[in-house]
Amino acid sequence: MKKISIIGAGLAGSEAAYYLLKKGYEVHLYERRPKVQDGAHESALFGELVCSNSLKNKELTNACGLLKGEMKILGSIMMEAAAVSEVPSGNALGVDRELFASYITDKLKSFPNLILHEEEVLEIPEGPAILATGPLTGETLLANLGQIVGEKSLSFFDASAPIVKKDSINFEKAYFKSRYDKGDASYINCPFNREEYYAFINALVTADKALLHEFDTKYFEACLPVEVIASRGPETLRHGPLKPVGLEKPDGSRAFAVVQLRQDTKLGDYYNIVGFQTNLTYPEQRRVFRMIPGLENAEFLRYGLMHRNAYINAPKVLSRDLTLKERPDVYIAGQLSGVEGYVESAAMGILAAIYFDQKENGKEFKPFPRETILGALNDYIVSASSKHFAPMNANWALLPPCPKDKREELIMRSLALVQSYQAELDE
Repeated sequence: MKKISIIGAGLAGSEAAYYLLKKGYEVHLYERRPKVQDGAHESALFGELVCSNSLKNKELTNACGLLKGEMKILGSIMMEAAAVSEVPSGNALGVDRELFASYITDKLKSFPNLILHEEEVLEIPEGPAILATGPLTGETLLANLGQIVGEKSLSFFDASAPIVKKDSINFEKAYFKSRYDKGDASYINCPFNREEYYAFINALVTADKALLHEFDTKYFEACLPVEVIASRGPETLRHGPLKPVGLEKPDGSRAFAVVQLRQDTKLGDYYNIVGFQTNLTYPEQRRVFRMIPGLENAEFLRYGLMHRNAYINAPKVLSRDLTLKERPDVYIAGQLSGVEGYVESAAMGILAAIYFDQKENGKEFKPFPRETILGALNDYIVSASSKHFAPMNANWALLPPCPKDKREELIMRSLALVQSYQAELDE
């Protein structure tokens, strides 16, 4: 039986393992949790979601929605898990975190050809291996990776939002509604008036923040801490994450700004505060976030936190098949490869497994179609400028320009290309 080592049991590692286990490989999966804690994860489950329980938009007319459609064709375990753990989230694909990760863990452990190693890997092993350790890759392993590629890993900060207990929300002020009434009325909305909003902004930007120790504050623009957004101007939040448009109150009036909470569990007892990634100290989070109308007595089940996200300079060190130029027996998958987001990271795990399987079976390398979202992401991370490389998530700009009235044709062509590519893989 052919063997493969996969380091990391997050979404990317789980996707790679699932693909190759189904192909009959003996998969040696290395995961340091629960023996080593990283300060962000709370369990030893595979594929645990940390920053958010949302896998973004689920509509095919959205770039990330199309990526999920492509992944479903490829047999994604993430999409299977999402189907059994989905919670109401309007047009977003929200999941119950524990059910989601439990499904992935149980599914992978059901394979007799999975060999699980609960230990921390400190250096990249002899190949073939898929490195899918994600943004929280250990310092020792990162240093070893840097020695191999001759390039220090880049890094940026990410942040996660607080979770509150539904029963502690004041529904005399808060109300259920999805923006423009699209999908189900699944979001809890907390409306500010003008005075409340400016008092909140003032408290937010002057609140005490947690120390970042040896890290610098190189944030990723798509996931900024709420206090950083607020520091860019008092109107920034209410024209961004807190915009009230389409979220009119039950009496039909429009609030000055609105904070939304999204269901976090299948039972609907926990909700996370959308867009409120933060680096405030825990006491300050409790004080400031209770200024949000409806959250005066909020019971926090988890506070927001900051953590370092690491990624490599992919255009400089990766080949198109996701192998290291200096170690062609080692594949880089997930967010470490230079993509951003849960879905994108998982997708790169599938792609790394596909490319490895091609090589292992002596097939000619065939890159994923460039006209698909997954293929475009693959193309971006190996073709972008190495001088200004930054993580990328799924978006239409990755594809050739296409008028909106032609978007449906683009979507259908993308899915057809994935179907054709998958059929060739099965031959």
